[in-house]
Amino acid sequence: MAKKSIIERNKKRVALAAKYAAKRAAIKAVLANPETTDEDFFAARRKLAKIPRNASPVRQRNRCSLTGRPRAYIGKFGLSRLAFRELATFGQLPGVTKASW
Repeated sequence: MAKKSIIERNKKRVALAAKYAAKRAAIKAVLANPETTDEDFFAARRKLAKIPRNASPVRQRNRCSLTGRPRAYIGKFGLSRLAFRELATFGQLPGVTKASW
């Protein structure tokens, strides 16, 4: 089980990214536009730098919803490989069967 503080920190990052998503997208659009003047470009860079770092969606970490494990995450189920295997063995995941050939 992951530390509660690390899990909560990641939740804070998710909330911050959602809060600043529209503002970041608007600034990024100015930066991506090739017709932007140099003054506007550098002003947009300064605005982007003032947004908190944790507002970037890249800083979020996928974590298992049961254990909080950050590695071996299976996105379709939102679980780590260990939790996935345990639930699948007991038949608690619908549509998942053990392969045999």
